[in-house]
Parts: sequence; C-alpha cells; structure tokens
Amino acid sequence: MIMKNELKLNGLVSNACVNSYHRLLAQIAKTKKAIQAQFRDLVADHEQLLRLALNEAEALAWQTRYPQLVFADLAQEKAQGVVNWIARQQAVRSQTLGEVMS
Repeated sequence: MIMKNELKLNGLVSNACVNSYHRLLAQIAKTKKAIQAQFRDLVADHEQLLRLALNEAEALAWQTRYPQLVFADLAQEKAQGVVNWIARQQAVRSQTLGEVMS
C-alpha cells in the first residue's frame, strides 16, 4: 500500500514539475514575442539579428537558477545592443559616403 501511494505521489510531483516547466517556457516565449514587437521598427531590415540576440539572451538566462527573472532584462539589453549596432553602422556608412563625395 505504501509503495502504491508513493508512486502516486511521485506521479503528481512529476506532473507538477512538467506543468511548471511548460508555464515557464510559455512565459519566456511571450516575453520574447513582446520584445520582438517592441524593437521591430527599430531594427527594420535586421530582424534576424534581433532574433539571434534574443536567442542568446534566452540561452544565457537558462544557465541561471531563475531564467524567468533574468530573461526579460537580458533580452532588453541584447535588443538595445542590436539597435545601437545598427545606429553605429549607419553612422559609419554616412561618414564614409560623405568622405567619398567630398
């Protein structure tokens, strides 16, 4: 009888863990979508860079004890890094074009 109850309890615990994991995945996916939408216009033709940055943020977040707490801030930071990189590239191109035209 104890063995049967123990198995039942283990099954309940396993189901709770799996459900918690699925909720965590959904939470991170929802946050990722929101950040993509927030930065979509800022990155314009560089959406692939944004996706890569967000994937990197997710991978780094999963290396922590609390990925759901770390991911949003890390993803925002990475997305802003992409925006900054694009702005620097545009500035360099404009400067180079200006030098060529002079």
